[in-house]
Amino acid sequence: MKRSLYLFVLTLFTIGLAMSCREEKTAGEKIEDGIEKVGDGIEDGAEEVEDAVEDAADDN
Repeated sequence: MKRSLYLFVLTLFTIGLAMSCREEKTAGEKIEDGIEKVGDGIEDGAEEVEDAVEDAADDN
């Protein structure tokens, strides 16, 4: 009985330790990531427009 109780406590401790090691992002880091994603989207859109304009110019 004691052995299973020790094993249970050890398991809970291990899970707790693993969960506490997660890296949490601050609000500033989350905002920064969002801004980067928007910037990447704008950049991708601009490249698509550029390609479409070049294709249209080549057709004429």
